[in-house]
Amino acid sequence: MSIAAKHDWGIEPVPLEERRLGTFDLAILWGDLGIGLLVLVTGALLVPGLGFFPALGVIVVGSIIGVALLAAVGAVGARDGVPTMALFRPILGVTGSWVPSTLNLVQLVGWTAVELWAMSYVANLVSIEVLGIHSEWLWLAVAALLCTGLALWGPVGVTRIWMEKFGAWVIVGISLIVTFLVFTQEGLIDALTAPGQGVFPTIGPALDLVIAMPISWLPLVADYNRFARGTRAAARGTFWGYLLANVWLYTLGALLVLGAGADASPAGIAAGILAVAGGSLAGILFLIGLLAGEADEAFADIYSGAMSLKNIWPKAPEKLLIVGIAAVATVLAGWLTMDAYENFLFLLGSVFIPLFGVFIAHHYFRPVNRSAAFAAWILGFALYHWILPTGPDYWLNFVDSAFG
Repeated sequence: MSIAAKHDWGIEPVPLEERRLGTFDLAILWGDLGIGLLVLVTGALLVPGLGFFPALGVIVVGSIIGVALLAAVGAVGARDGVPTMALFRPILGVTGSWVPSTLNLVQLVGWTAVELWAMSYVANLVSIEVLGIHSEWLWLAVAALLCTGLALWGPVGVTRIWMEKFGAWVIVGISLIVTFLVFTQEGLIDALTAPGQGVFPTIGPALDLVIAMPISWLPLVADYNRFARGTRAAARGTFWGYLLANVWLYTLGALLVLGAGADASPAGIAAGILAVAGGSLAGILFLIGLLAGEADEAFADIYSGAMSLKNIWPKAPEKLLIVGIAAVATVLAGWLTMDAYENFLFLLGSVFIPLFGVFIAHHYFRPVNRSAAFAAWILGFALYHWILPTGPDYWLNFVDSAFG
């Protein structure tokens, strides 16, 4: 059977003969998924509030913590050969697993919309610069078709053909060139040694921002690692691939602020890349390459959204689910205000932090019964928001009235 073979295994364990991804394959996959425009944007948030070297320390420590958890969950997926949401069936029960599956589906549709919006926004900036054409709707359609096509192709084909033979190396090459160009900027050394201004984020929230990126992949990781040849290959490939990418891209985002005056937004990062490239054609090509890399994140969101829905509706055709999720996300990307919606997505994301605490306890320490699992999940969510409320204004007002 070819590399692009049948991949509609639903929530059934992938047969051993179809688990083809080794350590290198998974390092490429997770390294690629760790490189993206939104990672640069998040890295840019860390300075100048902290200063460069404290920010770098936070990036390294936060990445190790977050990626270790990602690798641990990915290893369980490789052992059992099923998607992440199906791994919750032994913990929460079949019907109980529909709760995180539904929440995950909602957040993945939302994050797909955010990715598509960012891609179309930056592509439109490039289009205006090169062609003099303003058409965000056109680029939104192009981005949606590309990402949907990758999701229909499936994880094994995308990893071993698209990423390993082309996509990942283009993104790595572009990131290397941008990194080199940033270090050639006049005044960068002074900016690197300048003290932080003590504004947001301070050390605590900054660490949370760094950990959040690998943690955001926890509900998806087994959807891909179930194709691993073994648990060791899954753990090593996931850990080293994502760790290197996360540290590098967070750091590069911080450097673009210090060396190119970029601000923490997709447009600001795009402007910073054009600035270090002298506004040349090379800078525009760099942006196009980064957009191609962003397509991989959207592909993963679409595919994993379909896997979450399969846990609820196992007999649904995978291709139909993929196309439907991509269509809904495209409409959201065209009409919703992404800034407001991101706050809602952060609220949903906080649901999964305590849930995966229960997951780790069940799979690595001792089995947890369903009642205790749900109780721990709910209490963990409440504790999370008592410590660090996050979400839309109406939720923050509720938390303030409830907890003070």
